[in-house]
Amino acid sequence: MVTSCHSSFVTVTERETKMAVYMPEPYRIKMVEPLRMTTRKEREAAIQKAHYNLFGLRSEDVYIDMLTDSGTGAMSDRQWAAMMMGDESYAGSRSYYRLMEVLDELFGWRYFQPVHQGRAAEKVLFPNLLKPGQISISNMHFDTTSGHVMLCGARPVNCVVKEALDSVSPYPFKGNMDIAKLRELIESYGRDKVGMIVITITNNSAGGQPVSLQNIRETADVAKEYEIPLVIDAARFAENALFIKEREAGQENRTVRQIIKDMFAVADAFTMSAKKDGIVNMGGLVAVREDEQLMEGVRSNVVPNEGFLSYGGLAGRDLEALSQGLLEGVDEAFLKSYTGQTKYLVDRLVELNVPCQQPAGGHAVFIDARQILPHIPYDHFPAHAFSVALYQASGIRGCDVGSFMLDPDPETGEQVESAMEFARFCIPRRTYTQSHLDYVACSMHDLLQKASTINGFRIVRQAKVLRHFTAQLEPVPLL
Repeated sequence: MVTSCHSSFVTVTERETKMAVYMPEPYRIKMVEPLRMTTRKEREAAIQKAHYNLFGLRSEDVYIDMLTDSGTGAMSDRQWAAMMMGDESYAGSRSYYRLMEVLDELFGWRYFQPVHQGRAAEKVLFPNLLKPGQISISNMHFDTTSGHVMLCGARPVNCVVKEALDSVSPYPFKGNMDIAKLRELIESYGRDKVGMIVITITNNSAGGQPVSLQNIRETADVAKEYEIPLVIDAARFAENALFIKEREAGQENRTVRQIIKDMFAVADAFTMSAKKDGIVNMGGLVAVREDEQLMEGVRSNVVPNEGFLSYGGLAGRDLEALSQGLLEGVDEAFLKSYTGQTKYLVDRLVELNVPCQQPAGGHAVFIDARQILPHIPYDHFPAHAFSVALYQASGIRGCDVGSFMLDPDPETGEQVESAMEFARFCIPRRTYTQSHLDYVACSMHDLLQKASTINGFRIVRQAKVLRHFTAQLEPVPLL
């Protein structure tokens, strides 16, 4: 019997009977970046020096970096070439108008504003929609979204379908808004208490799970009925569109671009971290479909916080790279390959009996740490514990998308328990190969055999908002 998964991949032939199928990439490699291999002793010292916070690690101490897919992908030769054409004029840059043309082509909205990244989009938009004491309802707020809601003096309330809570359920759209619960929440709090409705596509906190076009339209119908603004968190809009094409009845013969137009046709505004589906290292967008007054409020926040409107905190070369990246990001061959990497890794994990969110989502695998580490209570952060243990064992960096990611309750100060204790491992775009993914799967399998020896953590220092980025922790000894 083989005890280590790593010793089991000897030849390609031995793995031909496996269910996991790897889709060839629609590109070839022109340049490589060497990776540093470290010893377990070195990694244990590194994570201790980082106060057991994976965000505190030096990148050179990481072998496979799956902390995030945000700004970590590989740009194409055409993007690098476009950067040489960047117009660095302070006002009225040619590169700005090029970006506006691409955005109009993809979305067809009236107002677009570049900003330096997604949280900047939230920062300039949300104060125009939320007042202190109000709530924001979402299929699931991600961390920065939740943080900016709270910075407005409002409170985030999540409203995802119950299928998202069952990691083995084959439900194809686990990212969906629970429409019945959405109505109940609005009626319970009162329409005036709800400042906005946010629908996140794909739903990151639920495991990178897609939202159906029907669900987006049903959510929009409720928002319109109660006259509440509907905002799309559009960081991974292109992946969501591909999943609609592949999984939703009646959409299979339509193009991704056609589906994108339909997804956005019913919303009032969107924020976007363009560092994901825009495939750039830095950049973001905020857009308003037709409300001129709302856009004026956005612009009034952009100028003092991000810079003049035609650069929004970005260099002209960044605007050019984003224009090209958005077009490449909606290419169906690329999308099938990229989401295919996630599916391959999930299929490998299922073969190896590693509990994870199924079916595969778009940008990451989400390990069900609650199943793996039942001896670690939520306030000792099982998903974070799994992520730290995997880094120590294999040099792979992921992060917690469970209770550690949630800030304490603003009223009681108590630790909030997450509905799901996921350890997230993102796949940067156009960056890692099949052998990297095999190494990840087998490292997780090997760690699974030692699950009972993994300890939890307690926080010894934290910020008031978005604490998980900078918090310091210490191990909790096993009982």
